[in-house]
Amino acid sequence: MNLLEKIINGFEIFGVFYASAYITVYLILGILAYQAIKKYYRSKYFLNKKVLIKSNHTVGVSIVAPAYNESTTIVYNVKSLLSQEYPKFEVVIINDGSTDDTLQKLIIEFSLVKVNFFYQEKIVTQPVKGHYRSTNPVYSKLLVVDKKNGGSKADGSNAGINSAKYPIFICTDVDCILRKDTISTLVKPFIENTEKVIASGAMIRISNACEFKDGMLYKSHFPTNFFARFQELEYIRSYLYGRMAWTQINSLLLVSGGLGMFHTETAIEAGGYWHKSLGEDLDLILRMRQLMHLKNEEFLVKYVPETLCWTEVPSTLPVFIRQRTRWGRGLIQTLNIHKHIMFNPKYGRTGSIAFPYFVFFELAVPIIEMLGIIVLVINIFYFDIDFGTMMYVALAVYLFYASITLLSVLVDQLFYKHYASVKEMLSLILTVFIEPIVYHPLNVFASIKGYIHYLVNKKQKWGVMVRKGFKTVK
Repeated sequence: MNLLEKIINGFEIFGVFYASAYITVYLILGILAYQAIKKYYRSKYFLNKKVLIKSNHTVGVSIVAPAYNESTTIVYNVKSLLSQEYPKFEVVIINDGSTDDTLQKLIIEFSLVKVNFFYQEKIVTQPVKGHYRSTNPVYSKLLVVDKKNGGSKADGSNAGINSAKYPIFICTDVDCILRKDTISTLVKPFIENTEKVIASGAMIRISNACEFKDGMLYKSHFPTNFFARFQELEYIRSYLYGRMAWTQINSLLLVSGGLGMFHTETAIEAGGYWHKSLGEDLDLILRMRQLMHLKNEEFLVKYVPETLCWTEVPSTLPVFIRQRTRWGRGLIQTLNIHKHIMFNPKYGRTGSIAFPYFVFFELAVPIIEMLGIIVLVINIFYFDIDFGTMMYVALAVYLFYASITLLSVLVDQLFYKHYASVKEMLSLILTVFIEPIVYHPLNVFASIKGYIHYLVNKKQKWGVMVRKGFKTVK
């Protein structure tokens, strides 16, 4: 047996053990997710949201949303954010050096004037040019921050956090549509738990084919766009299956940048969002968790299994690959920066469970899949291969992957009934079985590309996704 054959055989043995570990972990995550969802609905009405909505003594919340060249939809989106049903909140829009007429549209539509504002730069950002408030009492909850562009969403968000007046803030994208009870739903864990809650998040769905009315969801539809369809599946699986499992054992490391609620003081103490990071949402939670561990304070990061946010996703291959490449690069960048957490007893479950999972599975899976393809090609051309056994293994992996997604979809539809017709539901189920063959390889390719960009230190770029806007009905 030559050296190449030994390497191939060794990798195949490793692959069997790795696949077994992967399946075992996902089965455990499934059980934990079920327990978390069951626990959530048992205690859902412990503190009724109607009490929060009507109370004048509830905790204040700031909605922070950076905007860069969002002229097309900025007025509609701000009105949507202002439609929250909650007694004490503000909307902080950060015009992050837009080169279009985003700021001018805000000034005209909301009757804004520049005001004197006591601004404390608790987190360092690019210079802030000014703060604007409305002369119309109807828009008294709106604050617009105008600043020099920082080249990242993180810099804009930090300026918004510096300007926020409340002890809790929501960070979202200005193009997102939030359910009208988003604040009251996300803030409940902060109020109900005796431990300090440092962050909470919720499910995000695809808005590409949905209908909206008066800044709110009117009718949900399964996306008709090819790429959006697969992303819908991906979002359902990752939020309902993955993140609910991690919240059950208080080991959640990722609260989406599209919608997350944070304890303001803790976020500031941790340094806010890092403007050089392409995975700023993962990075912030990691730093907040480290801070709490080092202070020996009990804390929680919670997730809510309800859809509270709708966002537009990439609908073309180039934009999709660019986004996922950035995500892959952000993942390896963040894990490398925080590698000191790995198996470090100072960081509790963060270091012993959650961080190793991200390294061994989230980061490693695309690499191992790519190596598996290379080994397969070598076997086909240079060695005898048992195609029968290979097909059985491939089928087993395929069915397991599809089963996880299918289970997530069925649970989602059972609880929430988001889709308008049986036809849409059947189309979604059909997409479940196509995804591993068509969509998953694109994700692997983009992740590997992101890893390579990081390793060769290619210049970081966020890129721009041209928004098509929301479909509205009168």
